[in-house]
Amino acid sequence: MPKIIISGYGGRMGRALRALIAGSPDFADFEIVAGFDQTDGDSDGMPIFAAPDTKAEAVPRADVVIDFTNYTFVPKVLRYCALAKTPAVIATTALGERELALLRETAGATAVFHSANMSLGVNLTAKMAQLAAPALEAGFNIEIVEAHHNQKKDAPSGTAIMLAEAINGSLKERKELIFGRHGKDEMPELSQIGIHAVRGGTLPGRHTVMFAGEDELIEITHTAYSNKIFAAGALKAAAFAIGKPPGLYDMDDLLRNQ
Repeated sequence: MPKIIISGYGGRMGRALRALIAGSPDFADFEIVAGFDQTDGDSDGMPIFAAPDTKAEAVPRADVVIDFTNYTFVPKVLRYCALAKTPAVIATTALGERELALLRETAGATAVFHSANMSLGVNLTAKMAQLAAPALEAGFNIEIVEAHHNQKKDAPSGTAIMLAEAINGSLKERKELIFGRHGKDEMPELSQIGIHAVRGGTLPGRHTVMFAGEDELIEITHTAYSNKIFAAGALKAAAFAIGKPPGLYDMDDLLRNQ
Protein backbone atom coordinates (compact mmCIF):
# COMPACT_ATOMS: atom_id res chain seq x y z
CA MET A 1 0.00 0.00 0.00
CA PRO A 2 1.70 3.27 -1.12
CA LYS A 3 2.05 5.77 1.71
CA ILE A 4 1.65 9.42 0.73
CA ILE A 5 2.00 12.85 2.29
CA ILE A 6 -0.36 15.54 1.01
CA SER A 7 1.24 18.98 0.91
CA GLY A 8 -1.59 21.49 1.06
CA TYR A 9 -3.63 19.09 3.17
CA GLY A 10 -6.36 21.59 4.06
CA GLY A 11 -6.60 23.26 0.66
CA ARG A 12 -9.04 22.65 -2.21
CA MET A 13 -6.79 20.14 -3.92
CA GLY A 14 -5.79 18.53 -0.64
CA ARG A 15 -9.45 17.90 0.08
CA ALA A 16 -9.95 16.61 -3.47
CA LEU A 17 -7.08 14.14 -3.07
CA ARG A 18 -8.45 12.90 0.25
CA ALA A 19 -11.96 12.49 -1.18
CA LEU A 20 -10.69 10.57 -4.20
CA ILE A 21 -8.61 8.19 -2.09
CA ALA A 22 -11.55 7.61 0.24
CA GLY A 23 -14.20 7.29 -2.46
CA SER A 24 -12.62 5.80 -5.58
CA PRO A 25 -11.68 2.12 -5.88
CA ASP A 26 -9.01 3.15 -8.41
CA PHE A 27 -7.02 4.87 -5.67
CA ALA A 28 -8.12 2.99 -2.55
CA ASP A 29 -4.65 1.44 -2.17
CA PHE A 30 -3.12 4.79 -1.20
CA GLU A 31 -2.64 5.51 2.50
CA ILE A 32 -2.25 9.10 3.72
CA VAL A 33 0.27 9.24 6.58
CA ALA A 34 0.76 13.01 7.09
CA GLY A 35 0.04 16.45 5.72
CA PHE A 36 2.01 19.64 5.12
CA ASP A 37 0.22 22.95 5.59
CA GLN A 38 0.60 26.49 6.91
CA THR A 39 0.50 25.58 10.62
CA ASP A 40 1.56 22.60 12.75
CA GLY A 41 -1.11 20.48 14.40
CA ASP A 42 -3.35 17.63 13.45
CA SER A 43 -6.54 17.13 11.48
CA ASP A 44 -8.75 14.30 12.72
CA GLY A 45 -5.63 12.63 14.05
CA MET A 46 -3.52 13.27 10.94
CA PRO A 47 -0.19 14.96 11.82
CA ILE A 48 0.31 18.27 9.98
CA PHE A 49 3.70 19.96 9.55
CA ALA A 50 4.24 23.61 8.60
CA ALA A 51 8.02 23.36 8.21
CA PRO A 52 8.79 19.79 7.12
CA ASP A 53 12.30 20.73 5.96
CA THR A 54 13.32 21.54 9.53
CA LYS A 55 11.40 18.67 11.14
CA ALA A 56 12.19 15.88 8.71
CA GLU A 57 12.91 13.36 11.46
CA ALA A 58 9.45 13.87 12.96
CA VAL A 59 7.56 13.39 9.69
CA PRO A 60 6.20 9.85 9.16
CA ARG A 61 7.97 7.98 6.39
CA ALA A 62 6.16 7.97 3.06
CA ASP A 63 6.68 6.67 -0.44
CA VAL A 64 5.82 9.97 -2.14
CA VAL A 65 4.75 13.58 -1.45
CA ILE A 66 2.05 15.26 -3.56
CA ASP A 67 2.21 19.04 -3.45
CA PHE A 68 -0.68 21.38 -4.31
CA THR A 69 0.20 24.55 -2.42
CA ASN A 70 1.70 27.92 -3.28
CA TYR A 71 5.02 28.72 -4.94
CA THR A 72 6.26 30.17 -1.64
CA PHE A 73 5.77 26.82 0.13
CA VAL A 74 7.31 24.62 -2.57
CA PRO A 75 10.94 25.16 -1.43
CA LYS A 76 10.09 23.66 1.99
CA VAL A 77 8.59 20.62 0.30
CA LEU A 78 11.55 20.14 -2.02
CA ARG A 79 14.09 20.51 0.77
CA TYR A 80 12.20 17.92 2.81
CA CYS A 81 12.06 15.48 -0.12
CA ALA A 82 15.80 15.90 -0.74
CA LEU A 83 16.58 15.24 2.93
CA ALA A 84 14.20 12.27 3.23
CA LYS A 85 14.98 10.91 -0.27
CA THR A 86 11.22 10.84 -0.88
CA PRO A 87 9.85 11.24 -4.42
CA ALA A 88 7.87 14.43 -5.01
CA VAL A 89 4.95 15.23 -7.29
CA ILE A 90 4.94 19.01 -7.66
CA ALA A 91 1.58 20.14 -9.02
CA THR A 92 1.76 23.73 -7.74
CA THR A 93 1.63 26.34 -10.50
CA ALA A 94 3.26 29.77 -10.98
CA LEU A 95 6.72 28.54 -10.05
CA GLY A 96 9.47 31.08 -10.60
CA GLU A 97 13.08 30.49 -11.59
CA ARG A 98 14.12 30.10 -7.93
CA GLU A 99 11.64 27.28 -7.41
CA LEU A 100 12.44 25.66 -10.76
CA ALA A 101 16.17 25.73 -9.97
CA LEU A 102 15.54 24.06 -6.60
CA LEU A 103 13.29 21.54 -8.34
CA ARG A 104 16.14 20.60 -10.68
CA GLU A 105 18.56 20.43 -7.75
CA THR A 106 16.22 18.15 -5.78
CA ALA A 107 15.96 15.84 -8.79
CA GLY A 108 19.60 14.98 -8.17
CA ALA A 109 18.62 13.42 -4.83
CA THR A 110 15.23 11.85 -5.55
CA ALA A 111 12.59 11.47 -8.24
CA VAL A 112 10.72 14.71 -8.92
CA PHE A 113 7.60 14.73 -11.10
CA HIS A 114 6.54 18.20 -12.24
CA SER A 115 3.77 19.41 -14.51
CA ALA A 116 1.99 22.74 -14.83
CA ASN A 117 -1.22 20.74 -15.17
CA MET A 118 -1.92 17.27 -13.80
CA SER A 119 -4.81 16.53 -16.18
CA LEU A 120 -4.03 13.83 -18.72
CA GLY A 121 -6.53 15.54 -21.04
CA VAL A 122 -4.73 18.88 -20.91
CA ASN A 123 -1.42 17.23 -21.69
CA LEU A 124 -2.98 15.43 -24.65
CA THR A 125 -4.36 18.82 -25.75
CA ALA A 126 -0.79 20.10 -25.77
CA LYS A 127 0.24 17.13 -27.90
CA MET A 128 -2.54 17.87 -30.41
CA ALA A 129 -1.48 21.53 -30.60
CA GLN A 130 2.13 20.46 -31.14
CA LEU A 131 1.03 18.19 -33.96
CA ALA A 132 -0.93 20.95 -35.73
CA ALA A 133 1.44 23.88 -35.21
CA PRO A 134 4.26 23.09 -37.67
CA ALA A 135 1.84 22.74 -40.59
CA LEU A 136 0.19 26.07 -39.70
CA GLU A 137 3.27 28.02 -38.62
CA ALA A 138 3.70 30.13 -41.74
CA GLY A 139 0.16 31.39 -42.32
CA PHE A 140 -1.90 31.17 -39.12
CA ASN A 141 -2.06 33.43 -36.08
CA ILE A 142 -1.86 31.47 -32.83
CA GLU A 143 -3.81 32.68 -29.81
CA ILE A 144 -4.47 30.98 -26.46
CA VAL A 145 -7.49 31.98 -24.35
CA GLU A 146 -7.92 30.62 -20.83
CA ALA A 147 -10.78 31.12 -18.37
CA HIS A 148 -11.02 30.27 -14.66
CA HIS A 149 -13.10 31.00 -11.56
CA ASN A 150 -12.54 34.23 -9.65
CA GLN A 151 -10.55 32.51 -6.89
CA LYS A 152 -7.59 31.72 -9.14
CA LYS A 153 -4.80 34.15 -8.32
CA ASP A 154 -2.21 33.68 -11.08
CA ALA A 155 -2.86 34.94 -14.59
CA PRO A 156 -2.27 33.77 -17.17
CA SER A 157 -2.47 30.19 -15.98
CA GLY A 158 0.58 27.99 -15.90
CA THR A 159 -1.28 25.70 -18.27
CA ALA A 160 -1.64 28.46 -20.88
CA ILE A 161 2.09 29.09 -20.74
CA MET A 162 2.72 25.33 -20.89
CA LEU A 163 0.59 25.12 -24.05
CA ALA A 164 2.46 28.03 -25.63
CA GLU A 165 5.84 26.50 -24.83
CA ALA A 166 4.71 23.13 -26.16
CA ILE A 167 3.75 24.81 -29.44
CA ASN A 168 7.03 26.73 -29.59
CA GLY A 169 8.93 23.49 -29.09
CA SER A 170 7.47 22.11 -32.32
CA LEU A 171 8.14 25.15 -34.55
CA LYS A 172 11.08 25.99 -36.80
CA GLU A 173 11.27 29.48 -35.29
CA ARG A 174 10.25 30.36 -31.74
CA LYS A 175 7.35 32.83 -31.47
CA GLU A 176 7.24 35.70 -28.98
CA LEU A 177 4.69 35.33 -26.16
CA ILE A 178 2.33 38.34 -25.91
CA PHE A 179 0.25 38.56 -22.73
CA GLY A 180 -3.00 40.31 -23.61
CA ARG A 181 -3.50 42.90 -26.32
CA HIS A 182 -4.45 46.54 -25.98
CA GLY A 183 -3.98 49.81 -27.86
CA LYS A 184 -5.29 51.31 -31.06
CA ASP A 185 -2.51 50.09 -33.32
CA GLU A 186 -1.79 46.66 -31.88
CA MET A 187 -1.63 44.28 -34.83
CA PRO A 188 -1.14 40.55 -34.24
CA GLU A 189 2.00 39.23 -35.89
CA LEU A 190 2.62 35.72 -37.16
CA SER A 191 5.79 35.79 -35.07
CA GLN A 192 3.70 35.99 -31.86
CA ILE A 193 1.54 33.76 -29.69
CA GLY A 194 -1.09 35.77 -27.86
CA ILE A 195 -2.13 34.57 -24.38
CA HIS A 196 -5.29 35.93 -22.77
CA ALA A 197 -6.80 35.34 -19.30
CA VAL A 198 -10.44 35.59 -18.22
CA ARG A 199 -11.53 35.41 -14.56
CA GLY A 200 -15.04 35.36 -13.12
CA GLY A 201 -17.60 33.64 -10.94
CA THR A 202 -17.40 29.87 -10.93
CA LEU A 203 -16.19 29.47 -14.51
CA PRO A 204 -14.72 26.05 -15.18
CA GLY A 205 -11.08 25.92 -16.19
CA ARG A 206 -11.01 26.19 -19.96
CA HIS A 207 -8.07 26.47 -22.35
CA THR A 208 -8.50 27.07 -26.07
CA VAL A 209 -5.70 27.10 -28.62
CA MET A 210 -6.79 29.01 -31.73
CA PHE A 211 -5.10 28.70 -35.11
CA ALA A 212 -6.62 31.54 -37.15
CA GLY A 213 -5.93 31.58 -40.87
CA GLU A 214 -7.43 33.14 -43.97
CA ASP A 215 -11.16 32.29 -43.85
CA GLU A 216 -10.68 29.37 -41.47
CA LEU A 217 -10.27 28.74 -37.77
CA ILE A 218 -9.04 25.64 -35.95
CA GLU A 219 -9.72 25.43 -32.20
CA ILE A 220 -8.50 22.87 -29.69
CA THR A 221 -10.29 23.21 -26.36
CA HIS A 222 -10.04 21.47 -23.02
CA THR A 223 -12.56 22.14 -20.24
CA ALA A 224 -12.15 20.96 -16.65
CA TYR A 225 -15.51 20.61 -14.93
CA SER A 226 -14.08 19.62 -11.55
CA ASN A 227 -10.76 19.40 -9.77
CA LYS A 228 -11.08 15.61 -9.56
CA ILE A 229 -9.19 15.31 -12.84
CA PHE A 230 -6.16 17.06 -11.35
CA ALA A 231 -6.29 14.94 -8.20
CA ALA A 232 -6.54 11.76 -10.30
CA GLY A 233 -3.64 12.84 -12.48
CA ALA A 234 -1.51 13.63 -9.42
CA LEU A 235 -2.21 10.22 -7.91
CA LYS A 236 -1.28 8.53 -11.19
CA ALA A 237 1.90 10.60 -11.23
CA ALA A 238 2.60 9.55 -7.63
CA ALA A 239 2.22 5.87 -8.52
CA PHE A 240 4.58 6.44 -11.45
CA ALA A 241 7.22 8.25 -9.36
CA ILE A 242 7.43 5.65 -6.59
CA GLY A 243 10.53 3.54 -7.08
CA LYS A 244 11.95 5.68 -9.89
CA PRO A 245 15.63 6.68 -9.69
CA PRO A 246 16.54 10.32 -9.00
CA GLY A 247 15.65 12.55 -11.91
CA LEU A 248 13.13 15.01 -13.29
CA TYR A 249 9.97 13.49 -14.77
CA ASP A 250 6.91 14.97 -16.45
CA MET A 251 3.65 14.04 -18.13
CA ASP A 252 5.43 12.87 -21.27
CA ASP A 253 7.04 10.14 -19.20
CA LEU A 254 3.71 9.17 -17.67
CA LEU A 255 1.81 9.17 -20.97
CA ARG A 256 4.42 6.92 -22.56
CA ASN A 257 3.65 4.39 -19.82
CA GLN A 258 -0.15 4.51 -20.10
